[in-house]
Amino acid sequence: MRGSVDTLPACDMEVSESVPARVNILVVDDLKEKLLVYSTVLEDLGQNVLFASSGEEALKLVLSNDFAVILLDVNMPNMDGIETAALIRKRRKSAHTPIIFLTAFADDVHVEKGYASGAVDYLITPVMPEILKAKVRVFIELSQMRQRAALQAEESARRKAAEESARRKDAFLGMLAHELRNPLGPIRNAIHLLHKIGPDTPDTVRLRAIIDRQVTHMARLVDDLLDSTRLANGKILLRKEQCDLSQIVCRTIEDYRHIFEERGISLEASLPQKPVWVDGDPTRLIQMLGNLLHNAHKFTPPDGRVSVSLISNEKDQTAIIKVEDTGIGIDSQTLPRIFDVFYQVEQKLDRSRGGLGLGLSLVKSLAELHNGVVTVTSAGTGQGAAFSLQLPTTPLAVSSDIAASAEKPSQSRILIIEDNLDAAETTRMLLEQEGHDTCIAYTGPQGIVLARQFQPHVILCDIGLPGMDGYQVARAMRLDPVLHSAFIIALTGYGRDEDRRQAQEAGFNMHLTKPLDTRMFRRVLASSYKG
Repeated sequence: MRGSVDTLPACDMEVSESVPARVNILVVDDLKEKLLVYSTVLEDLGQNVLFASSGEEALKLVLSNDFAVILLDVNMPNMDGIETAALIRKRRKSAHTPIIFLTAFADDVHVEKGYASGAVDYLITPVMPEILKAKVRVFIELSQMRQRAALQAEESARRKAAEESARRKDAFLGMLAHELRNPLGPIRNAIHLLHKIGPDTPDTVRLRAIIDRQVTHMARLVDDLLDSTRLANGKILLRKEQCDLSQIVCRTIEDYRHIFEERGISLEASLPQKPVWVDGDPTRLIQMLGNLLHNAHKFTPPDGRVSVSLISNEKDQTAIIKVEDTGIGIDSQTLPRIFDVFYQVEQKLDRSRGGLGLGLSLVKSLAELHNGVVTVTSAGTGQGAAFSLQLPTTPLAVSSDIAASAEKPSQSRILIIEDNLDAAETTRMLLEQEGHDTCIAYTGPQGIVLARQFQPHVILCDIGLPGMDGYQVARAMRLDPVLHSAFIIALTGYGRDEDRRQAQEAGFNMHLTKPLDTRMFRRVLASSYKG
């Protein structure tokens, strides 16, 4: 019987409401026949029952096990039950383990000593089986309740730690994006300005193109990284509207055409003559097609061909955008994983194709948010690939023409509030070349004063201003009787959904991330006149 455990089958120790964890019960008695009786009585409880025939054996088992209850015979040779109980109580881990004394006789003196040594109950032997089981069952349930509470507390602590970790990661990525976007802004502005400053030589044209490509690539990596985090956390909210998918595809192709031409890749398009209306977020639709085009550009060699087609099936009310290339193709093992996050086709050490392995994963996730689906086919290595993006169409067309939003307005007065001197100056030069009248303020308070004097139609305001930040500037302007109706745009490196929400609550009309996209800004400027 020494240190033995009954032969009940092992059970998973995980605690749940439906299947409680088995607990340990210790029975200590120097008579083997009594231990056999207790074993027979207690086996119906379905727990782990351990036995000891002396106080010394009991103490060894207590050192290596936790017990829900200990049944302890009082009258044992060498070390009796009362002495054993006192030693059990001295150990911190077992100090509060319930002990039930078992004895053939109990006078007041023995009872007093027993309770003083830590006993919770006294049972006179021979004990009726049902009474013994009822007493033990109470402590089993208490132990299981404590285990559940401990597991719930542990799970709650893990959940809070995970939430805090996610919050810190989100904040870090937001700050990282801000720090990366800030220098990209003046670089991008300077590139656009250099396009209009001559005379051009083949070398300057080539160098500008190199800088432009690398800045665009860097901005894409930052956006993909943040968007993948938003999607993983379920924080991307679509701003849907009824839009012409044909115009979106056409505009996106033209935006990307120059990078294909620079590598000698033919970019062909086949689009329907009439509008294809979908209910979607125009920015995200452009992003999905842009990622597919970027992928085709990356894996198609010079002198290759990429074709984009848009087919509308009125019967099924679906539209399919297909991007086909004559690139390196996809082998059968890679094909099922091509949309996995962070998955990339094997590259050489030079990583000439770059990327984070997020672009196609984002396309898949954004397509699903639009109730669509993206698929890929390839005949194998060297056989090119074809990506198909299927989206549901809507039967009714919008009353306004989307193209009208891109109309260039007349000259505007624009106030730039930006503490970064390079960003402020290059933005000013860029806007003045667009025909606008501009003014710069380098702090929030200065911006409010200049806004009252300059009376701008549009205010471009950075968020991370020293002292008085951009949110405070926007709130102050909304309370100012002279400035309350100004069209205020946040132009910032902070691009998380939380940053957009705070900008809206502070009173900004729009939120744009650095570097400034001049095409997007023209559309925003046009919409500000309509608003």
